[in-house]
Amino acid sequence: MTFAPTLKSLNAHEVPPWYEDAKFGIFIHWGLYSIPGFASRFGSITDVFRDHYDIAVASTPYTEWYCNAIKVPECESAKHHRDVWHDMPYENFREMFLKGLEQWSPAEWADSFATAGARYVVLVTKHHDGFCLWPSTVDNPHQKDWTSRRDIVGELAQAVRARGMRFGVYYSGGIDWTFNREPLRTLADFIGSMPGGDYPRYADAQMHELIARYKPSVVWNDIAWPTPLQPELQLFADYYNAVPDVVVDDRWQPANWMTVLMRIKLVRRIFDFFAKRQMTGKNAPQGVVTPKPPHYDFRTMEYTTFSTAQAGKWEATRGMSFSFGFNRRDTEADYLSIETLVREFVDTVSKNGNLLLNVGPRGEDAQIPSEQAARLKGLGDWLKANGEGIYGTRPWAVRAEGQTSDGTQVRFTAKPGALYAHLLGTPDTPTFFLQGGDLPPVARAVHLASGAAVAFRRDEGGYSLTLSQPLEPSPVQAFRLDLLTES
Repeated sequence: MTFAPTLKSLNAHEVPPWYEDAKFGIFIHWGLYSIPGFASRFGSITDVFRDHYDIAVASTPYTEWYCNAIKVPECESAKHHRDVWHDMPYENFREMFLKGLEQWSPAEWADSFATAGARYVVLVTKHHDGFCLWPSTVDNPHQKDWTSRRDIVGELAQAVRARGMRFGVYYSGGIDWTFNREPLRTLADFIGSMPGGDYPRYADAQMHELIARYKPSVVWNDIAWPTPLQPELQLFADYYNAVPDVVVDDRWQPANWMTVLMRIKLVRRIFDFFAKRQMTGKNAPQGVVTPKPPHYDFRTMEYTTFSTAQAGKWEATRGMSFSFGFNRRDTEADYLSIETLVREFVDTVSKNGNLLLNVGPRGEDAQIPSEQAARLKGLGDWLKANGEGIYGTRPWAVRAEGQTSDGTQVRFTAKPGALYAHLLGTPDTPTFFLQGGDLPPVARAVHLASGAAVAFRRDEGGYSLTLSQPLEPSPVQAFRLDLLTES
């Protein structure tokens, strides 16, 4: 099928089966900001906007926003930069980062991601600081030599594909601090900082270059897109026609009259008045959820999730701690436990989502921190034993959630002829009751990790399941219920 640059044509594009089936991807935030590895510690992104709205953008837990944070004198990062780095220019981190590349092995990274059970990898190719992790031929007119000499994007793409995974690119389309250097404090400042002038042409040219050079299976744009709608639709058509079986995310709100208005400081302050009331109130939104643009393939949820199964495909993305980029202040206590990570992953899959879990390597030596590596291994170990109930599944048409009689939460996934029940915990006794009068007739029950058959009896309101012996502890205990078919 050939796509035209119209909404009618592009909205006929279907999410490819590989993305529906993949369930688990790796996000990588790694750049110059990974050298200082510093951000304020006010909690989650939600906490910061609730409690510190007036300097929230400069005080987020996201270390990858360091370039902006050090421009705001009253924030913690600026003080840190004065005390530790003596107010040196942010640009000086470039050579330190490139020096750290000497210890980088893309093959080792790809091995760890594959072992973790990931089916695709999305690399941040350019974040808000504008630094490009590939030797772009599109010159930045405002920042000389603002690219990597080594083709990080190309080398990682090759290593990832060699391990049978898909490769995607993230690009910060809506923000580039080399084109707009104003300090940003509030949400209105951030939204209103999308560069105009020569930036839209630059971003469009770079995105076309990434597509032509690396043939990514995912194009993950961030914040918004700086061109009007029609050039954006042309970009989508060019991408879909050049690379088969691809997807784009939902952060593509095109430039419009509101973009222009938000460059006016008075308009920003009015916006901030209402935004602050909303984000500091009792019903403050959780995480980051962007408005739907005219065209997208899947929705994104950042540090939050949907409460119910969704008809359309979506993706949950988060770091293992409150930051995406490496934060050298993080301790073991700041990271999600493996148990919580596995359970949140299963919950996401049961509701028709994929998990795009971020890895934030260090800048000085290009290594993945041990705390993050341990969580990749833990998730991989669980998937190795229980992946049958995850990969290639779909949400159960009836419902996503349930529970046992003792209150243990259950999540459901399905394949033709099978229903998978994922217990978010380990039963205390060999016999437990899976509640649900709507559960279908079952011919056989199997514990996935051990492969052991499970005795079952249908009672009023659900199934009584009996194990031959107590289960070894696991974050999630997965069972396959083979459905009884009519002969």
